Amino acid sequence: MENILYPILVLGGIGLLFGVLLSIASVVFKVEVDPKIEEVLEALPGANCGACGFPGCAGLAGAIAEGKAPVNACPIGGQKVADNVAQIMGVNAEAVDKNVAVVLCQGSKSKSKDKAIYEGVQDCRYEAELADGCKACPYGCLGCGTCYDVCDFDAIRMVDGVAVIDKDKCTACMKCIDICPKKIIELVPYDNEYIVKCKSEDKGKEVRGYCDIGCIACKLCVKNCPEDAFTFENNLAKIIYDKCTNCGICEEKCPTKCIWTSNEKDQEAAS
Repeated sequence: MENILYPILVLGGIGLLFGVLLSIASVVFKVEVDPKIEEVLEALPGANCGACGFPGCAGLAGAIAEGKAPVNACPIGGQKVADNVAQIMGVNAEAVDKNVAVVLCQGSKSKSKDKAIYEGVQDCRYEAELADGCKACPYGCLGCGTCYDVCDFDAIRMVDGVAVIDKDKCTACMKCIDICPKKIIELVPYDNEYIVKCKSEDKGKEVRGYCDIGCIACKLCVKNCPEDAFTFENNLAKIIYDKCTNCGICEEKCPTKCIWTSNEKDQEAAS
């Protein structure tokens, strides 16, 4: 009997000793946490996407509480979250300009040509390593759906071999932007209705040879914009969103229809 009780008592005593020591250590080495950090963290959406530039929502909450980040630093939460965080911090929240991601390509299977057939791993990064992908356009969406795979908000659909982003679901977390090997996904203002959905810097003759809906460098949008809201560089027109008034003249004048309204047609394509 003693052979059984003795080890039990010894182990029990050691456990009790360690318990006491841990209790003392938790008091002695306790790290005081600013209660505002917990309040701010609770107000944040909890997506932990890293789009704010900090390691998750906890990192951003700490930075805001310490005054190292603005109260509207969360791109996902928008104005509502910014206002809640501002109230916790006792400051006024500035207006949040909401951005959304957009795929600057419309080169679907029915509108663009391929130079080869890709039968490897369905990942745009792998395909891009093989002769820059199977599309004849060196700037086009490869259509493997890698951006779709990383989107946590169900904001991306693959439509006829091209990624399409729903602006009303997009949170601007930038995961799709970071993972796209072609770098054809960019953030644009949510309220801007018109987008040049092409990234090709080839000359018009070359673009016509491989895509029916690419920018052919005709400059009609640049010449006809009443607000001078276009730049033109490397055979590609780009909208200056701060100047754009959404008048729609650029879309009307574009001969290849590479300028689209930002969501209406995307929604139609995705449906």
